[in-house]
Amino acid sequence: MFVPGRRLPVALLWATLVGVCACGDDGAADRSGGTASGLDGTITVFAAASLTDAFGEAADAFEEANPAVTVELNQAGSSALREQILAGAPADVFASANPSNMDQVAEAGETAGEAVVVAHNSLQIVVPAGNPGGVEDLEDFADDDLLIGLCAIEVPCGDLGRAVLADAGVTAAPDTEEPDVRSLLTKVASGDLDAGIVYVTDVVAAGDDVEGIDIPAGVNVVAEYPVAALAGSGEPEIAGAFVDFLLSEDGQAILTSHGFGPA
Repeated sequence: MFVPGRRLPVALLWATLVGVCACGDDGAADRSGGTASGLDGTITVFAAASLTDAFGEAADAFEEANPAVTVELNQAGSSALREQILAGAPADVFASANPSNMDQVAEAGETAGEAVVVAHNSLQIVVPAGNPGGVEDLEDFADDDLLIGLCAIEVPCGDLGRAVLADAGVTAAPDTEEPDVRSLLTKVASGDLDAGIVYVTDVVAAGDDVEGIDIPAGVNVVAEYPVAALAGSGEPEIAGAFVDFLLSEDGQAILTSHGFGPA
């Protein structure tokens, strides 16, 4: 059974995307994957749940390049993380699964400079291995005989999932609304649900415990992942270096290896 963890090697998706774009502000010290030397301290990174495996590996790589640095991860739904930051929770970096949550943090004056998009994602129907419910497409989400799950509307995967269903003309009556995408993925992988809508990267992360069913490109969406160092960071140099690392060749290679589209 799939168990979310900090590191999980996965196959590369989005093979049609050639190369990695290392984009960012002009202050980056080294876009090839190296980070500034002499860094010493601990940062806390608030990251969307769909980034769990990728950011776990990125944190390990950043720590390896900077032996005196520790990266602590707090991962949950983007809206929950936004509220924690706005309530004063100590954090150094925020990585959201959509721009709107980042915008609210920025409008409150909590970001240090502009956020940068480090990755992209899209949605996919997820079913348990063997597809016991016989799910074929989005229309099955209107079938009362199936156990269907969606993310709560407050989090990006829930908002985007409902937008996809609306564009497909499907009125779903979910049996559960989960607080983040990994909670939904776990319930599908365990067989508690017949189907859900998650990110492509989550289907990859779950491996053989689930199967993915493509959503037609005409109704699917592309999710952006903005990241910013936070104004209240006690380690602004390390926070900025971590954001730069995500945009570097090494950081982008980690993200794309987990199925994300490049920056």
